Amino acid sequence: MNVLVVENEHPAADKIVRLLKKLDKSIKVIDVIETVEDAINRLQENPQPDLILMDIQLDDGLCFEIFDTVNVDIPVIFTTAYDEYTLKAFKVNSIDYLLKPVDEESLRLALVKFKRLNADKDPFRRDFRQLIHEFRNQYKSRFLIRIGDKFRSVQAGEICHFHIAERNVFLTDYNGRDYGINNSLDQLQEMLDPRKFFRINRECIVNIDSISLMYSYSSSRLQLTLKGQEQNELFVVSRDKVSEFKKWIDR
Repeated sequence: MNVLVVENEHPAADKIVRLLKKLDKSIKVIDVIETVEDAINRLQENPQPDLILMDIQLDDGLCFEIFDTVNVDIPVIFTTAYDEYTLKAFKVNSIDYLLKPVDEESLRLALVKFKRLNADKDPFRRDFRQLIHEFRNQYKSRFLIRIGDKFRSVQAGEICHFHIAERNVFLTDYNGRDYGINNSLDQLQEMLDPRKFFRINRECIVNIDSISLMYSYSSSRLQLTLKGQEQNELFVVSRDKVSEFKKWIDR
């Protein structure tokens, strides 16, 4: 059985590899990867592993970004140092997550679960697709931004707004820095928490926490002032969005 380990902490990775080999002599660790970028590149290649042990927090961001880029149809056992509420999405029959430091018994039980589910490939694949479906229904909490040959992870709470400029979509943080992203505004509407983000017109989605002032603009529209943005930049709620916007802002 071929296993891929995605873990950025060397002592933790060494321990996982050691335990895997102790628990099952047939296991071959084909690679140990430390970053989101390297994991994406590895998973786009062949051969594919039979199982992945994946840390959630990596050097260049959260492992969730991998799933946004690569169609991962491989069982995953997640590891993390933090028992956060978002991890509940991973508690389905086809997968498990282990709290660090990973101990031998927890890993043994996770491998038993994997082997039981993997005994019948078709039900296993259905269960794993259920996991991915549940995962994708969780609202996006951060974005992996590429800057040249480097990556930066931007949390949703750091984002002032998204906008279109010259047919490209940009993320703007509270410092006024723009970062190009590959998602359309339509896609972003599906990915973002609707309690926090609102599409005010065809070209802009704003974070509710970025709004510092609202006032009338023409007879039936609203203009917004956003924190940290140029005063002469217009953020206008379109006429057909005003009623819905007022209900959203007054929740």
